[in-house]
Amino acid sequence: MRIIVVRNEKEAAKKVAFIVSSIIRKKPNCNLGLASGRTMIPLYKELVERKLDFSKVKTFNLDEYIGLKNNKKGFHSFMDKNLFNNVNIKEENVYFPENKNYDGIIKKSGGIDLQILGIGKNGHIGFNEPGSSLKSKTRKVKLSKETKKANKIGMDYAWTAGIKTIMDSKKIILLAFGREKAGIIKKTLEEKITKDIPASFLRKHKNIAFIVDKDSAKKLNDIKTAR
Repeated sequence: MRIIVVRNEKEAAKKVAFIVSSIIRKKPNCNLGLASGRTMIPLYKELVERKLDFSKVKTFNLDEYIGLKNNKKGFHSFMDKNLFNNVNIKEENVYFPENKNYDGIIKKSGGIDLQILGIGKNGHIGFNEPGSSLKSKTRKVKLSKETKKANKIGMDYAWTAGIKTIMDSKKIILLAFGREKAGIIKKTLEEKITKDIPASFLRKHKNIAFIVDKDSAKKLNDIKTAR
């Protein structure tokens, strides 16, 4: 497990974009696990600016609200706006969890080479809310009141890749920014591994990096800003 503390979102975006670039150049037909939300916007902007060749890349998004596939508030639209419409990825190589066969599709494609994650204030990853099992796979979930309030969408249900789906990835990077994430980052990294904090399960992964800014890392013990 690696913990990398950076100065700001821009520095984090450059670090992760460099890793993604290296993977795509080394393996043009790689499989990328992607996340949605404000945390990802600087990263996707950086990837677009690098003009990478996405023609053979397959992407697998973590989640989507049920009923918002074709809605501008949904994650399909978010990804189109911030990444897919700005790179040369093929439409048939873009996947979202829309049924329980998602894990099988990922496995048939060769598995996720790099999974990028954000984290909710309650410790959810994807839409794996507190109480989710380490063995959970892609499924329909009911969103917590806290998640609905934070996302300001008003939807009750979503599809999400499970924690096992995420943990099966070959490499994982979790991004977190801002003081509002400081409490959950401390719980995730320094307190008990528990299903009450789903992100804490990530500490069991053999190739996981937490890239956080100095504000979200302020409650961690003895962590210095990366140079």
